[in-house]
Formats: sequence, structure tokens, C-alpha cells
Amino acid sequence: MPDTSRDPRAPFPLGIDYFRQVDLRAAVDSLTGLSVGDALAAPFEMHPPFEDGAVFAPPPPPWRWTDDTEMACTLLQGLRQDGRVDQDWLAGAFAQRWSADRGYGRGARSVLTSINEGVPWRTAAGALFAGRGSAGNGAAMRVAPLGAFFADDPDVAARQAALSAEVTHQHPEGISGAVAVALAAALTARHTPRGSLLRMVLNQLPPSDVRDGIGRASRMSEKSDPRDVGADLGNGSHALAQDTVPFALWVAATHLDNYPAAMAACVQAGGDTDSTCAIAGGIIAAHTGTGDDAARGTIGVPPQWIEHREQLPSWA
Repeated sequence: MPDTSRDPRAPFPLGIDYFRQVDLRAAVDSLTGLSVGDALAAPFEMHPPFEDGAVFAPPPPPWRWTDDTEMACTLLQGLRQDGRVDQDWLAGAFAQRWSADRGYGRGARSVLTSINEGVPWRTAAGALFAGRGSAGNGAAMRVAPLGAFFADDPDVAARQAALSAEVTHQHPEGISGAVAVALAAALTARHTPRGSLLRMVLNQLPPSDVRDGIGRASRMSEKSDPRDVGADLGNGSHALAQDTVPFALWVAATHLDNYPAAMAACVQAGGDTDSTCAIAGGIIAAHTGTGDDAARGTIGVPPQWIEHREQLPSWA
């Protein structure tokens, strides 16, 4: 059988060789971290940064997840079925499942409604923003479990992330944001040291505003106030990939061993908190998993927080 693992459009062979290509446990952990972060931070979305002296406290449960989680669940379901991104299936599933009460943005609503009406997904996604395609952060916010799924080969993770992004985001920045997050999740699932994380992501990204922002993030101190970093890099207030991903990756690299601290940092910075928490949470949980691990010195997704999060869809 020919080796198809390097072709992003070809299915992986089934059987033992297939399971060597993926890391389902890390992908599920990543989805847990993404969904808890999304639901935890949703009540703070687009709030201003915390004032001096204000302390983050989780909201009272239950925590309801948003479009970040709904799309991430669909993406991981498709990967588990096919071992790769099937763009046609993914577009149809996104369109069939979306609901207006989950916080979908204007561009996503337009694309998914058009697909439901029979417009080909390439046409629908390509028509956004006067034919430029969306540069929003939606493809990035859902993609961390894909990166963890392909942790065995970050190059494959990057190509599959681009395919997953194109279904709804055809602007180069929207695609670059998704690729950056997937690379980070793949690397953290391999337990890449946090000091190397951003540099290794940069090494595999083509030129873009997203890449430039991550470059700036890599030069910022781990001791910086997240509110200052968010003000410099962007905290997602414009809902663009280049306004969201560099900050979320800085948080992930800075708090790679401490999931709760990362969520607090994202919320304290204000802006699109559910998206920054989903991105950082999905990346970190691919490394920490759930609960604490004294041997490794990691603090993962708290089990109580998982209980507070709304249950995931039954099909997930």
C-alpha cells in the first residue's frame, strides 16, 4: 500500500498503521480544554480588561459553550471518521448543526446559511468581504484538537488545518491563524518545552500578519501583565485571526503547565475571551490533560470545571 500520510487530501490507511498517525487521547483532552475555556469565558466576552486589583473568579455554573465548541466537536468527529479533513463533509456538517443562539459571527452565519440553501461552500466562503474571504478568528478557535490529533506529524497538522479553515475562511490571515494554532497544539501534545514553542511555530509559518504577531509575542516577557500584552498584540476585540492568535499563543506558552492560570490571563485581558480561552485552553490541555500531575508538575483542566461546563453534544 502506498504511503498516503504526506498527502493532506488522501485518507490514512486503516488498521494499526492508521492509529500510529494520530493521538486521539491528546485530541480529546484538547477538546475538553477548548470547550471548558470557551464556556467559562463566554460570560466575559467583549468586556474591557480587568481593572488593577481585580481578581478573576469563575462564573456560577452551568457554563454554556458557544460556536467555538460546536464547530470543534464537528471537526474532531470528522477526523475520527475519516482520519483527515473531508472539506465537503465538514462544510455540510457545520451548516447543518449551526444555531443562532451559539454566538456565531455575521460572516459564519452568512456562509452556513448559504451552504444550507445549496450554495457550494467554496463559493459561499469566497464571497465574504467583497470576495476577499474571511480573516476572522473562527477557523483558529476550533482547530486545536486537530493539531493534537496529528501530533505525530506537525507538517500534516499544518496542511490539514489549512484545509479545515478554507471551508469558512479563505483569507490568508484566517488560514494562517488556524495553521498556527494547530501547530502549537501538535507541539504541546508532544510536550515541546514552552521556551521553544513559539519559535517552532514561527519556523513553520509562511509570512503573514499572524506570523508577525507571534514573532512579537515570542519577544515578550513571561512576567508581562496579560492586559498589557493583549493591548499590544490584540485581545480579539476585532475578531480577526491576527488580532487574536498571537495573544492566545503567548498565553499558552507562558502558562503551558497551568491551565487555570492561562484561563485567568485570557479573561483578565478582556476582548474576545471565549475565543482566546478556547485557543489557549485547547493548546494547553493537549499537554496537561485533565487534573493535576505532580510528577510532571502540570495543572490541567480542573475536573470540577468540566462538571460545570454544559454537556457536549451527544453526537460528539
